[in-house]
Formats: sequence, C-alpha cells, structure tokens
Amino acid sequence: MHSPLTRRQILAAAVALAPLLAFGMPRFAAAQDSAAQDTAEAPVVPELTLGDPNAPVKVVEYAMFSCPHCADFQAQTFPQVQKEYIDTGKVFWTFREVFFNKPGLWAAMIARCAPQDRYFGIADLIFSTQAAWMMNPDGTVRDDASMVEALYRIGRQAGLSDAEMDKCMNDRAFAEALVTSYQKNAGADGIDSTPTFIINGTKVDGALPFDQFKAELDKALGA
Repeated sequence: MHSPLTRRQILAAAVALAPLLAFGMPRFAAAQDSAAQDTAEAPVVPELTLGDPNAPVKVVEYAMFSCPHCADFQAQTFPQVQKEYIDTGKVFWTFREVFFNKPGLWAAMIARCAPQDRYFGIADLIFSTQAAWMMNPDGTVRDDASMVEALYRIGRQAGLSDAEMDKCMNDRAFAEALVTSYQKNAGADGIDSTPTFIINGTKVDGALPFDQFKAELDKALGA
C-alpha cells in the first residue's frame, strides 16, 4: 500500500506542469503529439455548460480563475446575463478555462474536483474570493504553497475533503488533458486575453458591463 502523498509532493507535481502552460513551447508540442497518438488513454475533459443546448445563441466564455477582469465579469455582468438570457432559454453558455499561469490551473483542478453539477458553484466561490487566495493580507502575492493551501480552504468550504482534493491535484494525466484541451480550443478561436467571448461565432473581447454585453447578445438574437 502506498503512503499518502504530502501536500509538498502534490505542489511539486503541480509546479512541474509549468512548462506546459506557455503558447508555442516545444515541450508542449511534444505533449500534444503524444496525446494524439494515444487518445484512448487520455482523460476526458467535459465541457462546462449552462442553459438549453437548443438556444438560438451560443456563447463560449474563455476565462481564467486568476484574472481580475474575469472575476469582475463574473460578479458584475454574468448574474444578469444568466437571469435574462440563459435561464430564459435564449442563450446556451459554455465556460472554458484558460491557463496562462499555474494558479489558474490549480484553481480549475479544485473546481473540477467536485461532481460536474457543482462546478459553477465552486467556480463562483473561487472568483469571488480571488484576492484572498492569490494575495497575502499585506497585498503581496502569495507563494505557491500558500496559494494552494488557500485554494484547499475554498474547497473545504464547498464541501470537498482534503483526500478528494489531494487526489485531484495529484492527477497529472488530467492536468495535462486540461492544458491540451485549452490549447486546442484557444488556438482554434484565437484567444490571447481573458475574458474573451465567442457569440455565435463572433469574437468579443473584455469584461463588458451588462448593457454593452446585452447589446451583443441582442444583436446575435436579431433583436
């Protein structure tokens, strides 16, 4: 029987993924080639969606958990979008994580640790407490270990056990699958900043206030 991994070992494994996070890295290209040759063994990365798949407007959001503008959109614009467009069957929403840095990957792995129907609740909690888990009380950026521990506290608040999170954070194959999925989708859609939205095929950049985002949705609806 194997001994449980320590938090330090889990963190070391997560840090080891850092070379995969940059666009155009040769090591990442090799990882992509390997995955393409052995897709039968690659973990499945489910799409994260809200609303009616038959809605007339399809929106894909590309966002990163460590992005302040993404947190602003989540807090200030998205609740009204969900109320007026997603919940009313006008918009089908797909959320895709972006990994420009390690904290964004770690946060996504914590959010995906729970059953999929709980993902958006945990994601909202991660966004709403972004400053607390990324920054020290004195305003400096937390070190890696402190940041991971802060994310664990959020996971516990959401009902996840340390054992569950340890298993998720140590799942290198799934972490690499997340990065591969992100690279494939973001590359196809030309994503180079967050948040970015694809509204019925049209790219819209930035954390727009609700009135401006509403205008984009209404245009797609033909209103």
